[in-house]
Amino acid sequence: MLRDLRIHNFAIINELEIDFSSGMSTLTGETGAGKSILLDALGMVLGDRADTGSLREGSDRAEICASFDIGSMQQAQSWLHEQALDSGEECILRRVINQDGRSKAFINGSSVTLQSMRTLAEMLVTIHGQHEHQALLKRDVQRQRLDDYGGKITLCDQTAAQFAAWHKAHERLQHLLDAEQNRSERSDLLRFQVNEFAQLNLQENEWQDLQEEHQRLAHASKLLHTANEGLTTLYDDDQSVYSVLSHQYQALLQASSLDQKLSETSDTLNNALINIDEVAGQLRSYVSELNLDPNRLEWLEERMGSIHDLSRKHHCEPDQLIAVAANLNEELSDLEHADERLSSLAGQCQQLRDGYLEKCAALTAHRQIAAKKLSEQVSKAMHTLGMAGGQFQAKVTAKPFNPQTGEGFSVNGLDQIEFLVTANPGQSLRPLAKVASGGELSRISLAIQMITAGNEPIPTLIFDEVDAGVGGNIAEIVGLHLRQLGSQRQVLCVTHLPQVAAQAHHHFRVSKSGGDDQATATQVRSLHPTERVNEIARMLGGIEITDTTREHAAEMIDRAARPETA
Repeated sequence: MLRDLRIHNFAIINELEIDFSSGMSTLTGETGAGKSILLDALGMVLGDRADTGSLREGSDRAEICASFDIGSMQQAQSWLHEQALDSGEECILRRVINQDGRSKAFINGSSVTLQSMRTLAEMLVTIHGQHEHQALLKRDVQRQRLDDYGGKITLCDQTAAQFAAWHKAHERLQHLLDAEQNRSERSDLLRFQVNEFAQLNLQENEWQDLQEEHQRLAHASKLLHTANEGLTTLYDDDQSVYSVLSHQYQALLQASSLDQKLSETSDTLNNALINIDEVAGQLRSYVSELNLDPNRLEWLEERMGSIHDLSRKHHCEPDQLIAVAANLNEELSDLEHADERLSSLAGQCQQLRDGYLEKCAALTAHRQIAAKKLSEQVSKAMHTLGMAGGQFQAKVTAKPFNPQTGEGFSVNGLDQIEFLVTANPGQSLRPLAKVASGGELSRISLAIQMITAGNEPIPTLIFDEVDAGVGGNIAEIVGLHLRQLGSQRQVLCVTHLPQVAAQAHHHFRVSKSGGDDQATATQVRSLHPTERVNEIARMLGGIEITDTTREHAAEMIDRAARPETA
């Protein structure tokens, strides 16, 4: 659950902190007050892309921080533990955006990639936007919605994993079968190449070691001169640093017997003498071990040349040769034992294929059950949203596939999912993508979101003006459903409709401050009961807010709360 959101220098927000609670919270305000900016800021801390336009004018950087209670979220806790980012039952996401558009992401104080932040965010929050009906036109989104609604995500993941295992084994089997035609010729080439690697006898990390030794020997004279010069200056010369400091140390040591305040200074100088002595010893050792043998340098250059030649032949970097050799050996082994491998791999493919088909059959059965239930519930929701006689169908059909070749197999199973609708009685069902009326499409999308959101495993649901285009009693129905969702999950709703706002457990008003001589800034405040009545009255409309309008607003709020107190 989202506990609080803190925003600094983002867009027209200077400083803002909002504390959220469980249940349904609504955000209202005049058009242009900054409600969308709040969601943009939340999107940033959930991993959206940033740009320089995100910063408040005149600011060097923006910062957004969101705190979540994940005490009951096992999936998020497990992921954080695997990434060594866990910090108890609280999770803090932070995003810093700089003036050049670059940004940094943090989870519980540790720097992470933006992809990691997005991965975690998908477990914490789902945002239903007012334009989501466009995404629902895509077949992949429809399939995902049905699977989320059916609650069999684990089975989907198992099917995907089974497909991946079969696909890998199938590709290797096909490679062996293709190689069967020219096995002899390919085997001869591989033996020659493997023999070249054997003769070279390249060792792990040898290339890096050779480069370091070559650089050292190629510059041995310069290195020797530098080391000897340092040894002479620091220690061996009559006027060396060691001699000068040693003389000064003796003087300070005698003086400290007269004034103890000099004891610490003389001790510090003595430590310096000890360090210089250690450096001198290291330099002597370095000079004695430095190899000036020209024959060794010549051997190194020949060895590195041989490695370079082989890397060019195989179109790779020298440090990649060991991996290339391993691949060649594996391929040669496959060819030399092709008959055994073919038989073993064919059996493995058969077993994996049967396992995949078994998972697909189970997934299809669950999808058909979920599709029937979803179709009934969305159709009912359409009726309540003013489309009497409308009908929705989540259609699950089998895709053609060949069990022998695997043609038609996919990571998402063997089903084709398509949402079909009709907004009026007597009309045939058509694909959702072909619904002509934009208003009808928005309401159908809203019905689907209202039903499927309750089955999402995400604890925080955000609805950004998904109620656009509805009003009257239909708006109240939308509000009732969102309030009902709020009894199971945390729901944040941005709306212009008083019928929806009146249903909320908590109410925030978004407003702008500032004038001609002041910078514009967005403010958010939690409304107490009297303020809330005034805000609902404002949303009801009219040039002047009268006592009658306030009474109507108070009645709407009271009616929304009544079922809970009955």
